[in-house]
Amino acid sequence: MLIHDLKPNKGAVKVKKRVGRGPGSGLGKTSGRGQKGDGARSGSKKRAWFEGGQTPLHRRLPKRGFSNALFKKEYQIVNVGVLNDLFDDGEEIDILKLYDFNLIKNLKTPVKILGNGDVNKKFTLIVDAISESAKEKIEKAGGKVVLTSQIEIKQEVEGDK
Repeated sequence: MLIHDLKPNKGAVKVKKRVGRGPGSGLGKTSGRGQKGDGARSGSKKRAWFEGGQTPLHRRLPKRGFSNALFKKEYQIVNVGVLNDLFDDGEEIDILKLYDFNLIKNLKTPVKILGNGDVNKKFTLIVDAISESAKEKIEKAGGKVVLTSQIEIKQEVEGDK
């Protein structure tokens, strides 16, 4: 086989429509764009949902119901089994340590500890939220859980004195 014998598969190359090549072609003179106006100019496009100026469907339909999505709390999740594997007995674990061990992606999104896995080390956890099962497992192993909201309240009370 030589390079001049190579050609694309049948049907792989589409023949370009030739416009503006005389009245006999059916697409002569204005090339199928009609007379004047925005559609006759280069760079003109209609949005896929444009309905020719009539009120579009998304504005004709009524809005119904209520969505609580704006107020949804998103948490970064860490399981207690992972904490048990990575951290030592008696260690204090906060959000910064979780970030250093790549268990959470950023420091701004709140962290929630879930109860998947076993705990046999006692450590102090300082996090934003924790499930009941996770709290139970940590306290059963002799550990302690401190929520950041409790720390903030304590600081406000001490600041008032």
